[in-house]
Amino acid sequence: MKINRNLRLQMLAQNWLFVLVFLVLVAMLGYLASQYRYAKDITQANRNILTQGSINVLKQMQGAVNITVYATNDDANNGDTFRKGVSDFVARYQREKKDIFLKFINPSEEPKLAQEAGVKTDGEIVVEFNKRLEHINPPVAEQEMTNLLVRLSRTNNQPIMFLDGHGERHLQGVKNHDLGEFGKQLESKGFKFANPDLTIAQEVPANGAMLVIASPQVDVSEIEAKKILTYIEAGGNVLWLLDDDNVRGLKIVADYLGLSISPGIVIDKTAEQYRADPKVAFASFYGDHPITRSFQLRTLFPEAHEIDAKASDDLGWKVGRLVEVAPNGWLESDKIPKDAKNLKVSFDRQKDKQGPINIGVALEREYGKKGQRVVVMGNANFLSNTFITNGGNLDFGLNIVNWLAGDDRLITIQPLPLKDINVTIPNDDQGRLVAWTVFHSFQFFIPIAFFVAGFWLWWKRRKA
Repeated sequence: MKINRNLRLQMLAQNWLFVLVFLVLVAMLGYLASQYRYAKDITQANRNILTQGSINVLKQMQGAVNITVYATNDDANNGDTFRKGVSDFVARYQREKKDIFLKFINPSEEPKLAQEAGVKTDGEIVVEFNKRLEHINPPVAEQEMTNLLVRLSRTNNQPIMFLDGHGERHLQGVKNHDLGEFGKQLESKGFKFANPDLTIAQEVPANGAMLVIASPQVDVSEIEAKKILTYIEAGGNVLWLLDDDNVRGLKIVADYLGLSISPGIVIDKTAEQYRADPKVAFASFYGDHPITRSFQLRTLFPEAHEIDAKASDDLGWKVGRLVEVAPNGWLESDKIPKDAKNLKVSFDRQKDKQGPINIGVALEREYGKKGQRVVVMGNANFLSNTFITNGGNLDFGLNIVNWLAGDDRLITIQPLPLKDINVTIPNDDQGRLVAWTVFHSFQFFIPIAFFVAGFWLWWKRRKA
């Protein structure tokens, strides 16, 4: 083929056009990459991007977050990369919230600034939001940082009051039936506790966020019951956890709220699939309520009772049903002893109620400038130290407390802590041999094998 002047110009124009189109494509891809971002984290427990719970917390934070790290300069030659690690960690939050600002101060060079900030250790981090400050020391994981942001975001700093002195499940107790682990989670979210002695106090203090009644085991005195009723009549918020239909001297409170509690417990045949006691009921449906609207985690409730409440036009209560359990079970009409084990029960169509069964209600009404909220659960076991870590029990409990405290915007699925990522190697000759083989395979043997295979293919093709 003869190449003349016109053909040469045509080929040159085509080449330049290709280069131009290629450069335009690169520019477009660069622009799109700067405007849009997609990340998929395939590591265990999302180690490189934020969990949805943290993202939800950041979305509801209106205003800038200032993070100041008081740390000496990195010395990469000696393996000191603390500042870089903090920058990478905070960058995960900055990608979701643009007005998070990170600043480093070397306390050795500026000791006065560190002293004024109350910094005591190298690497200490100070987080400021809405003119509120909180300190946190390394190492910092997502769980700790997000909990800190939740505390800074909380608008209600009133204490959680709990009834005490009647064998209740204690919010700071360590026994299996207590609610101590739940209490620790509440404290990490910024809540404080108070337990007023109603036998001495003239009334339930009005400066608390709510009153928790966690399944008394002996009757509350008439004087105390009247004080609790007065507190509710005056607009106080209440979380009432019941283990049976015995309200332990609080009948006047139950009547005021229009409550009805089943004597029998829920039996759930689905529990057999998980090799659990049929007295453990699994949640199947959550009501349309701020507490449960975006909640999709599985929860379980051991020995739950049916709870219902009547809306009262006179008192202004609006009733919302929170959670239904045991779609394949029923509500046992007869009382089952709590100490009964391996008890075989069967559905009696004449007496028992077919599932699903509602075991929680939320009551709400307008009262003065602020609304009043009450939650009654026909089960206290789900928040006990024994069951709090099962499924979404903890998240469900936190949602209830946040709603009662008026912090609806903090109702969110909590960020999950990282699972154990350590590798345990047996301390014997076989374990050491396996570890040596695995580690050195990735370090030497596999790269050398790839190099030899590549050289062999090159040599074979060269000879062809």
